[in-house]
Amino acid sequence: MTLDLSTVDPFAPAQLGPITPRNRLIKCATFEGRTPDALVTDELIEFHRETAAGGVGISTVAYCAVAPEGRTDRHQILMVPEAADGLRRLTDAIHSEGALAAAQLGHAGPVANSISNRAKALGPGRIPAPMGMSATAKVDADDIKRVTQNFVDAARLAVDCGFDALEVHCGHNYLISSFLSPLLNHRRDGYGGSVVNRARLAREVLEAVRGAVGDEAAVWAKLNMFDGVGKPGRGRGGRPWSGFNVDQACETAQLFEADGFIDAIEPTAGSSLLNPMYLFHGKPPLAEFADAMKGPIRTGMKAVGPVFLKHYPYRDAYLLPLAAELRKSVSLPLILLGGITDRASMQTALDSGFEFVAMGRALLREPDLPLRIQEDASTVSRCVHCNLCMPTIYSETRCPIREGEVPDTFSPA
Repeated sequence: MTLDLSTVDPFAPAQLGPITPRNRLIKCATFEGRTPDALVTDELIEFHRETAAGGVGISTVAYCAVAPEGRTDRHQILMVPEAADGLRRLTDAIHSEGALAAAQLGHAGPVANSISNRAKALGPGRIPAPMGMSATAKVDADDIKRVTQNFVDAARLAVDCGFDALEVHCGHNYLISSFLSPLLNHRRDGYGGSVVNRARLAREVLEAVRGAVGDEAAVWAKLNMFDGVGKPGRGRGGRPWSGFNVDQACETAQLFEADGFIDAIEPTAGSSLLNPMYLFHGKPPLAEFADAMKGPIRTGMKAVGPVFLKHYPYRDAYLLPLAAELRKSVSLPLILLGGITDRASMQTALDSGFEFVAMGRALLREPDLPLRIQEDASTVSRCVHCNLCMPTIYSETRCPIREGEVPDTFSPA
């Protein structure tokens, strides 16, 4: 029997696999920029404690890299035993405010910065890895075995350190997502070609993670619906030149559901390699991004930024049209991400059949926004969707706009 979500209060407790967060609101994974030594800091703990105190049901810690070469740079948390004490302090702080803690586990693959990591970036084949100004090394059978074990070890460490949920990153053309993409994956073995083959790495990782943690934690997949790249058709040599699309995402989600290893899917979109603004929407902060870069990357951003960082008009719940296709394809719980800023957008998600909602940028401006919405359903978010928070990931992720200030770059479109 299908639950009539139109009668469900987004602020009431809800079951997600083996856990029951206090409400249906999840603070989504957004790199916090507070781990300069790849370890938890007091600043990171306070960031998530404040978010938990602000009323979300789950606060997701990002980005918990499963392998040294799998970081977008060396300043991200690396899931190794040396990180355990800090991770325990972090989950304790989140729990102390009544929320549950989730860890986003991922391998950046071609999005990794090989220069910063001092390790070769990995991909389904030799494809550009622009953050390291290099090309990826093609993953072989030994790499697949090792990376899968890296996910297992990271999952076990996270649960042992008090995390209640695990998000496995299968989006944004990180390693697993790059295998899913027909634009990036040209393999001719069992991990390339059909959707079933391209989804094989994701399915093996999800099975291994579930096997490692059992019912000790909820497990969900962050799954791309569309890379935001290309059109139907084929390029030179018969190779597809369109990225992963929603039809392939629906087929992949059905495979995940049939496997039975995850408790939910968080649909996402865009590509950190090819089209990052398709995830965020709104006006891209071109000058601010260039200013945040160093050396040749700054020069390159100034040159290609206007082409690389596209402008998609912002609207509330902007990923809903794509995610609705996924909703029709599977019965697994879904977490709607993208433009959830008020009670109306929360209710729209629930009325559309989504069990949970995820909030990101709005919480940077107002960590206590959920409590304020719960107290007064007419509360309006102070986030103006200017995206000036995006370049702050290279220092300390935050909303740089002072109270009452509207940035010069702001446009409601």
